[in-house]
Amino acid sequence: MRMVDIISKKRDGEELSTEEINFFVEGYTKGTIPDYQASSLAMAIYFRDMNDRERSDLTMAMVNSGETIDLSAIEGIKVDKHSTGGVGDTTTLVLAPLVAALGVPVAKMSGRGLGHTGGTIDKLESIKGFHVEITKDQFIQLVNRDKVAVIGQTGNLTPADKKLYALRDVTGTVNSIPLIASSIMSKKIAAGADAIVLDVKTGAGAFMKTDKDAENLAHAMVKIGNSVGRNTMAIISDMSQPLGFAIGNALEVKEAIDTLKGEGPEDLTELVLTLGSQMVVLAKKANTLEEARKKLIEVIKNGKALDKFKLFLKNQGGDSSVVDNPEKLPQAKYKIDVPAKESGFVSNIVADEIGIAAMLLGAGRATKEDTIDLAVGLMLHKKVGDKVEKGEALLTIYSNCEDVENVKAKIYENISIASHAEKPILIHKVITE
Repeated sequence: MRMVDIISKKRDGEELSTEEINFFVEGYTKGTIPDYQASSLAMAIYFRDMNDRERSDLTMAMVNSGETIDLSAIEGIKVDKHSTGGVGDTTTLVLAPLVAALGVPVAKMSGRGLGHTGGTIDKLESIKGFHVEITKDQFIQLVNRDKVAVIGQTGNLTPADKKLYALRDVTGTVNSIPLIASSIMSKKIAAGADAIVLDVKTGAGAFMKTDKDAENLAHAMVKIGNSVGRNTMAIISDMSQPLGFAIGNALEVKEAIDTLKGEGPEDLTELVLTLGSQMVVLAKKANTLEEARKKLIEVIKNGKALDKFKLFLKNQGGDSSVVDNPEKLPQAKYKIDVPAKESGFVSNIVADEIGIAAMLLGAGRATKEDTIDLAVGLMLHKKVGDKVEKGEALLTIYSNCEDVENVKAKIYENISIASHAEKPILIHKVITE
C-alpha cells in the first residue's frame, strides 16, 4: 500500500477503505508518512469530503493511535459533554456538580485554554489549592464515591489527532467537517464516555459562524458517535454574544456559583438545564427531558448542587469556602465602568471581539507559553435586547492595569446601540440522529 495512491484516490473523489485510513493514521503517527503527504491528503479531504463510514473509520483510527481511558470501573452510565467553545462559556463548571447531584457519574477530562479566557482547568485553578494532578485510581475512586472529578488530559491520548491538528492549522485545512468531527469525537471516545452530549456553538463567537455549518458539524459528530456505539446527541446554541455576563476566570467561577444557587444569568441557566436534561436522560436517571429538568431545578433549589460543588472542590484540594465567600477568589486592582454613549437598546455584542478585549487584559492566552491573570476580565451589565440609558454602564472592566484605553476602544467598536433590538434565540436546534 502506498500513500501516494491513497492521496490520488481521495483527490479523485473516491471512497477510502478502512485499511487505507488505518494505514495513513498509523504511518503518520509513527513518522513513516511525512508531513507533506499528510497535508496533501488533508487538502484532498477538505475538497472531496468523506462519507459517514470514512469519518467513523478516521475517528476510530485516531482513537486507537494512543492510549484510551478505561472507565469501566466506574458504576453507571458515564456521560461526557463537549462544547465547541465560545466567550464566557462556563457551562462545565455548573453542569458537572449539577448532574452529579442526581447521581450521574461525571468523569471529566479537561484541558487548558488558548484564546479569550482559560479552559476549565484554568478557571478552577482560580480557587486556591485546587489541582487536577490526581492518579487514575484516585480519579475513578472519587467518581464512584462522589460522582464527580476532573483530571488533566493525558499526554498520549489520540497522538494522531495532535499531529494532524497542528498540521491542519498551518495548511489551511482547519475548516473541514470530517477533520473537525473526527478530531473532537476521537478525544471524547478515547476518554471513555458511554454517552456524549455536544454543545455546538453558532454565531460570531463560535468556530462555526453560520447555523448551516454548525448543523453540518453537529450531524457529523452525532453520526460518528452513534455508529461506534456511543449514545450521542447535539444541541446547537447561540454564541453571537457572550454567554452569561462574566468573561474571565475568577469572574466565571463566581458566576458558576451564582448559577448553582439559582441566581445566575438567564441564558447560562437555560443552556445548563437544556444540556443537563439530556445528560440525565442519557444516564437513565430520568425517563423524559421534562422529568430531568424538574429534578435539576430541585437540586438547585434544595442546595444539593451547590453542596456537590463544595465537595468536588474539597476532594481536589480546593478551598471550598470560596463558595460562600467569593471575595476569596483572585481580585482585580481596578474596576472601570464603560458607559453607554447614547440611549436605546443593545442591538449587537460581537462575541469574539469582546473576548479579545478580555484577552488584552490578560484573561486568556495567545500562545501556550502565556501566563493567565486569573483576576481580570469583563462583567457585562447589558445583553442584546436590553434597554440602556446614556451614561449607564454597559459593562465593567476588571483590570490590574490602570490604563485600559485600548480595551475600551475595542469594546465601543463591538457593542452597538439602536432604537430597537430583539433578544437572540439561545437554543437553535436539537440533533439526536
